[in-house]
Amino acid sequence: MSRTIRGAAVLGAALSGVIAFALPASAHVTVQPPTAVAGAYTTLMFQVPTERDDASTTKVDVQFPSDAPIASVLIKNFPGWTYEVKKVKLDKPITTDDGTISEGVSEIIWTASSGDTAIKSGEFAQFVISAGPLPDKPGALAFKTLQTYSDGQVVRWIDIAQPGQAEPEHPAPTLTLTAASTDSTDAHGGSAATTTASSNTGTGTGNTGTSSATAMQAASQSTDSSDGTARALGIAGLVVGIAGIGFGAFALRSGRRRSTMP
Repeated sequence: MSRTIRGAAVLGAALSGVIAFALPASAHVTVQPPTAVAGAYTTLMFQVPTERDDASTTKVDVQFPSDAPIASVLIKNFPGWTYEVKKVKLDKPITTDDGTISEGVSEIIWTASSGDTAIKSGEFAQFVISAGPLPDKPGALAFKTLQTYSDGQVVRWIDIAQPGQAEPEHPAPTLTLTAASTDSTDAHGGSAATTTASSNTGTGTGNTGTSSATAMQAASQSTDSSDGTARALGIAGLVVGIAGIGFGAFALRSGRRRSTMP
């Protein structure tokens, strides 16, 4: 008995440590997924929590890396918020299969339309974009982010994590680029598994090209296929369940008949 109690105590302490470690990290502004294929088009989601009890988040300013520019973005509609996409002229134009690109995205600013649509205390929001082509070399991209609260306070998520050191208090959302494999890229250099966000009706606009359209079509076909498979499995499960109910009812009825026989 004492071993069981001691083991439970140790397990409880370990779980408490894991939870205590995970909670602060979950409150950071982050980008998901944490990795993407270099040179591809990909969907990115910036997750923004409101950490304060006495204010709401009213503006989110995501700044794109200037030393590794991204040519174009599409913005997914987020009701109750508008957005603005800012661009900058590149010192070194980007050469793609669709031609030479001389401008890159410098930042995206999302703003709540009213206090009712701001991110309240204890809530979070997910701002989704489709971006590409990503830089073609593996490495880390830091998206420094400014989070503005309803009372004017600005939290600057701009600290760059350093290998072997403790995580900074306000780390910048960071995307790690990995090398492309021969079977994971399409003819335009984009990821075959890439998904994309639908365009917004806010104040900004995104640039699209043939590569982006191809990625969108591939993502749509993949989603349709997954939905079809899920529906087929669901129908099959329903049929099996109904058959099981029928068999159970038949067995119960047969049992009752046997019990009433002389």
